[in-house]
Amino acid sequence: MKKNGILNSEIAKVLTDLGHTDQITIGDAGLPVPNGVKKIDLALALGEPTFIRTLEEVLKDMAIEKVILAKEIQTDNPNQEEAVLRLIGDVEIEYVSHSEFKKETEQSKAIIRTGEDSPFSNIILQSKVIF
Repeated sequence: MKKNGILNSEIAKVLTDLGHTDQITIGDAGLPVPNGVKKIDLALALGEPTFIRTLEEVLKDMAIEKVILAKEIQTDNPNQEEAVLRLIGDVEIEYVSHSEFKKETEQSKAIIRTGEDSPFSNIILQSKVIF
């Protein structure tokens, strides 16, 4: 049995397979998943697991160089944006409209669905090379 890191085998596999600039998305319970993009559904109930808790665990295992957020998070969910900014540290951030964000998810290797029930709690993480 795996001792450290993410125990979810689907998430662990996706992270292991990422190359430089590959992307994954972590989304709230309502984010649509485009056809052809792998969906990893963690949602247990409304609000569980939270977006932030899921992001915390993924960031422990993934080197990121850039994130994409919907600009609507700035006005419609500023507390969530603040929590994201604390977690990601000094990483490039791109803000796009929510409709553009949904189009961008088509490039993701996988979308991790959480039970999060607050608006615009979605992030695209772009993989960084570790050497």
